[in-house]
Amino acid sequence: MTLLHFWGPADPSWSSSISATPKTCSTDCLTEPPRPQTSPSAFSVRSSTRGSGTVPSGLQKQPKKDLSRILRTESAIRGIEKKANSSKYSRLWPKAVLEALDEAIRDNRHDSTLKIFGLLRKQHWYKPRCQTYTKLLMMLGKCRQPQQASLLFELMLSEGLTPTLDVYTALVSAYGQSGLIDEAFSTVESMKSVSDCRPDVYTYSILISCCIRFHHFEQIDRILAEMSYLGIECSSVTYNTVIDGYGKAGMFEQMERSLMDMIDSGSCLPDIFTFNSVVSAYGRSRHINDMERWYEEFQLMGIRPDIITFNILIRSYGRSGMYEKMASVLDYMEKRFFSPTVATYNIITDAYGKAGDLGKMDDYFKKMKHQGIKPTSVTYCSLVNAYSKVGLVSKVDSILRQVSNSDVKLDTAFFNCVISAYGKAGEVEKMSNMFQMMKERKCWPDNITYATLIQAYTAQGMTEAVRDLEAKVIATKERSVKRTLLFCPHYIDLQYLMSAQPFFCMSFLKPCLLLSFEQAQG
Repeated sequence: MTLLHFWGPADPSWSSSISATPKTCSTDCLTEPPRPQTSPSAFSVRSSTRGSGTVPSGLQKQPKKDLSRILRTESAIRGIEKKANSSKYSRLWPKAVLEALDEAIRDNRHDSTLKIFGLLRKQHWYKPRCQTYTKLLMMLGKCRQPQQASLLFELMLSEGLTPTLDVYTALVSAYGQSGLIDEAFSTVESMKSVSDCRPDVYTYSILISCCIRFHHFEQIDRILAEMSYLGIECSSVTYNTVIDGYGKAGMFEQMERSLMDMIDSGSCLPDIFTFNSVVSAYGRSRHINDMERWYEEFQLMGIRPDIITFNILIRSYGRSGMYEKMASVLDYMEKRFFSPTVATYNIITDAYGKAGDLGKMDDYFKKMKHQGIKPTSVTYCSLVNAYSKVGLVSKVDSILRQVSNSDVKLDTAFFNCVISAYGKAGEVEKMSNMFQMMKERKCWPDNITYATLIQAYTAQGMTEAVRDLEAKVIATKERSVKRTLLFCPHYIDLQYLMSAQPFFCMSFLKPCLLLSFEQAQG
C-alpha cells in the first residue's frame, strides 16, 4: 500500500451568532443576511468515536475562552436571568441583553436562552427579527427541544413576522434532529406553498441528514428524486452526507452507488471528507481489502490523505488485529513529517490494550509523553481497562497517582473505568473512595456508575448499601439514563454488570434500549 505524505485541505467553517450590537429592523425579509454557503457542522463527514479519542467530527470549535472571560460571561448570564424573572426591567442596556443571549445560544443553554429572549421582548427598543428566530430555532434543534421550537415559531407568527427560508429550514432541523421526521417533511411541504421560501439544497441536505441519523434510509431516494424533479442540484455536502450515512450503516452497495453519482455529476467531485468516509466505512467493518482498494483509488483521483485518514487506517488495522500494518502506518507518518496527535496515540494504546499486549501499550504511552503530547481522560481509560482485564490492580493505583499529579481533565467515563476495575478486583474500599472523589471532582455519577457499585456491593453481601444505591438510581433522570447508554457503552463491560443484577440493570437500561430500538426501526 502506497502512502502519500501530503496534507488534505483545511476544514470549512460555518458559524452563526447574534450581533452584540443593538440593531432594530423591520420585518422586511430583504434585511436578512445571505444564507451560508459553506457546510454546517451537522454535515461534516468524519468518523470518530468517544472511545478512541479521535479528533471530533465536523467543524472545530473556537479555542476555549480564558477563565476570566468564562466567569464574566457566567455572571452576566445569571444577572440577566434574574432580571428576566421580573416584569419591571424594560429599559436595559441593549448590549448586555444581546451579548447574554448570544452566549446562551452559543453554549446551547436552551432554558437560559428562552428566559433571556423573553426579557429581550420586554425591552422598549425591541423589534422582532427573523434572523434572531432562526438562531433560536437552530439552538433548540441541537438541544432536542422540538416542542419549544414549534411554540417559538407560532410566537414569531403572532409578532407579525413572515418566515424566511432560513426560518423554515431551522424548523425542519429542529424537528429532524429530534427524530420527528414526519413533522420535518410536513414543514418542507408547507415551504413549497410559500413564495420565496421554497426548499433549497441546504434544506434538503438537513432533511437527508436527519433521515440518516434516525435510520430512515428508505426516504433518501425519495428526497433525491424530489430534488431532481425541482431542478435542485446536490452539493458536495449532500453527497458526502449520503455517502457517510450509508457507510456507517454498512450499506456499501448504496454508498458506492452514491459515490459514482457524485463523480458522474461533474459539478461535485469527491474531497477529503468523501475519502475519509469511504475508507472509514470499510475499515470499521473490517473489510480491509476494500479499504485499501479505495485508499488507492482516491489517491488516483488526486485526493491526498490527511492525519484523519492515517488515524482511520491505524484504528482499522488495530481492530482487525493487523498490528504490523498499524505500526507501519505510524512509522510512515513520522518519516513523512506527519506528527502523531493525541488521537493517534489513543487509538494505538487502546488497540494494544485490548489485545493484551501491555508491553507495546506501555511503550507507546511513554513515547507519547516523551514527545510532549499530554494524555487525556480517554488515554487513561484505555490503560485502566487493559490493566483491569489482566488483574493488575497495582497498575491502576499507579495510573491514579499519575493523574493526581497532572492537570488532565477527568470525566465520568474515567471514574467509571476505575470503579469498575476496583469492583472486579473486590477492592470495595478503594472503589468507594473513588466514588467520593468523583463527586468532589464534580464528575456526576451516571447509571453505569451505580450499576458497577451495586454489583460489587452485592458480591460482598452489603445489602443495605445496595438498597441505598438503588434508590438513587430510581431518582436519576431519564435524560441521564439515555446519555449513559448512547455515549458511554464501550467503557464498561455491560455483560459483567448484568451477571450479578440482571433484573435491576435492565430496569434502568430499558428506556435506553427502547430509544435505540425505536431509532433503528424508525
